[in-house]
Amino acid sequence: MTKIVAIANQKGGVGKTTTAVNLAASLAELGQRVLLADLDPQGNATMGAGIEKRTALPTVYQILLNQVTLRDARMRSGPGHFDVIPANRELAGAEIDLVNLEQRDLRLKVALAQVAADYDFILMDCPPTLNLLTVNAFAAAGSVLIPMQCEYYALEGLTDLVATIKKVKQRLNPAIQIEGLLRVMFDPRSTLAQQVSEQIKRHFGDKVYDTVIPRNVRLAEAPSHGLPVLAYDRQCRGAKAYMELAEEMLKRSQKDMHSGHAAGENTDGQA
Repeated sequence: MTKIVAIANQKGGVGKTTTAVNLAASLAELGQRVLLADLDPQGNATMGAGIEKRTALPTVYQILLNQVTLRDARMRSGPGHFDVIPANRELAGAEIDLVNLEQRDLRLKVALAQVAADYDFILMDCPPTLNLLTVNAFAAAGSVLIPMQCEYYALEGLTDLVATIKKVKQRLNPAIQIEGLLRVMFDPRSTLAQQVSEQIKRHFGDKVYDTVIPRNVRLAEAPSHGLPVLAYDRQCRGAKAYMELAEEMLKRSQKDMHSGHAAGENTDGQA
C-alpha cells in the first residue's frame, strides 16, 4: 500500500520544506520508493532536491490543468534518490485557473492515482496557506504530517489547521487523519520550548513523534547547495534526526498495517 502524506502548516518558516526533502531522502536511504510533490509556488523543495526550478518543465501546474500526466512530469533527484514533481512561480496562478474547473479539489488525487503503485511513499510539500493547492493535497492524502516549532503562536495556528483537516474529512476525504506532529528547530535549553512541547504531548498523545529535529547549521546550509542534508553532511545532527524520523515513520506504518488501522480510527488525532 502506498502511503500518501501531506506535510502542512499554514504558518511559514516552520521547516515544512526541510522536512519534506530530508524525510524523502531518508526514506529513500532506507530502501523505500519515494515521490515528492512540490505544491508550493516558491519551488523550494524542487531546489532542495537538486532540480533547477526555472527550467523544470512540466510542473505540478500542468498536471493540475490536465495538460500532462504525472508520469510524464516526474523528475529524478540525483542526490536524494527519489522522484520529484517540480513547482515554480507559475503555480501561483493555479488558484485562479482551477476555480472554474470541474472537480477542482480532486485533481491531484486523480493524478497521483495513476502512479501510486510505483511508490511506497508519496510526500507533498504544501504551501504555507490553506488554499486550493493545500485542499488538493488534503483530498489526496491519507494523512497529514505537521512540522511545528515549540513556541507560543504555534499552538494557535495548529488549532486552525486541525479545524481545516476536520472540514476536509467531512466534505472531501473521510480517510484523512493526522499522521503525526513533528517538533522542529527544537532548542532544549529554552524553557518555553519545553513547556510548549509538553502541552503538545498532553493534547495529541502518541500522535507526537518521539523524534525531535534540532536546530542545526548544516541542515540550514544544505538547501543552498541543492542537496538533502544526507548528501551534504550525513554525520551532522540534522541528518541523523531525519533518519530517525524515517525509521519511526516506517515502524508506525508497519504497526498500522498489522493492526488493520484499528488504532488510527480516531482520525482527528484527539484534536
